[in-house]
Amino acid sequence: MKNKKAICISIIVLCVSVIVSSTFFYGVYLMFFDIQRFEGQKKIAEVSSPNDKYMVTAYLNSGGATTGWAVLGTVTYKETGETKNIYWNYRCEEADIYWVDEKTVNINGEELNVLKDIYDFRRE
Repeated sequence: MKNKKAICISIIVLCVSVIVSSTFFYGVYLMFFDIQRFEGQKKIAEVSSPNDKYMVTAYLNSGGATTGWAVLGTVTYKETGETKNIYWNYRCEEADIYWVDEKTVNINGEELNVLKDIYDFRRE
C-alpha cells in the first residue's frame, strides 16, 4: 500500500513539474523568440504581389535609445485581411522589396515564401 501511494505521489509530482517547466519555456519563447508579437512603427515601404493577392509592408522600428534600428516585414493576405510578420532584421534601416514570383518576395536579399517562410536575424 505504501509503495502504491509513493508511486502515485511521484507521478503527480513529475506531471506537475513537466507542466510548470513547459509553461515557463513556452513563455520564454513567446517573449524573446516569436516575431509575431512585434508591431510596425513607421511604414517605409509597401509592395503588392504580381497577382495582387498579397501586400508586403516594411516598418522601421526603434527599440529605444540604447538599441539600433530594425526592419519588420509583414504580409497581408488581401482576401482574408490576415496579417503575419515574416521578416525581422536588426541594425537595418531600409527595406529593398521586390517580388520574385506570385508567392515569393525578396526583402533585403532574403527570399521568402509568404505562405510559410519567416526570416529572423536572431536565428542566423
